[in-house]
Amino acid sequence: MNYRHGYHAGNFADVLKHVALVMLLRLLTSKDKKLFVLDTHAGAGGYDLASSVAQRTGEAEAGILRLVSAGRQGMPEAVACYLDAVSAYDRKFGPPGARLHRYPGSPRLVRAALRPGDRLVACELHPQDGLALKREFAGDRAVEVRQADGYHALKALLPPPERRGLILIDPPFEAPDEFEQLARALRHGLRRFATGCYAIWYPIKDDAAAAFVSGLGDLKLVVLELNLGSSVTPGKLAACGLAVINPPWKFEEAMREALPWIAARLGPGVTAAIHVRPTTSTAPASPA
Repeated sequence: MNYRHGYHAGNFADVLKHVALVMLLRLLTSKDKKLFVLDTHAGAGGYDLASSVAQRTGEAEAGILRLVSAGRQGMPEAVACYLDAVSAYDRKFGPPGARLHRYPGSPRLVRAALRPGDRLVACELHPQDGLALKREFAGDRAVEVRQADGYHALKALLPPPERRGLILIDPPFEAPDEFEQLARALRHGLRRFATGCYAIWYPIKDDAAAAFVSGLGDLKLVVLELNLGSSVTPGKLAACGLAVINPPWKFEEAMREALPWIAARLGPGVTAAIHVRPTTSTAPASPA
């Protein structure tokens, strides 16, 4: 309950998660069928990168701000779509300037991609962030905000009436048994809605991350990983992953193009990798 994403908005983990999210939404909304999206740990909705909270860590400097300043030449489509979505959100608060000031959280990126008839349920348990999220979407009939445990929402809201869904699970990983809680909730979700597309973010700090991914068994899976290398200050998160279950067609291809480009722009020593199942191939992303 103490985790506040405002301290980390726009960092390298957001870059990985949100590039993939924007591409998933782009592919899933390309079909003429209604889409349901569940964001289980939605945060506050949007973030001010100039705020004292964001400035205290400065993590956006080594994340989104490096991509914004990298230039568009040779930029993969997935990255361009992501940056377009980020810029569109920033412009809501004033004319574009030399520096990005506002960063959209996952519910804002989802909302921008929804078509008439699609809907989003965004859950946030933290009282302050939950209230901010309600203000962010006040009066928006396509978005339902719940101040609730997102893990419980997997039981309560699945399967959706639309029968097509994207479920984003991005826990704070405050609890020592978070991977166990995540695995249990995911099992419940999959039993209720086996055909849904699930995107699960996780930190890589020790063997628990690899054990979690291994525990996903023979599910259709694309796993994306980003590692900042040894230059990270001790105690800070240096690597993370996103496991995507039942990814849409062309998602893997888009990520194989995007991840090495991102790694090269985030700095020396940054590496990216993609693991795909049910095939047994495990390979680093191709160099940029």
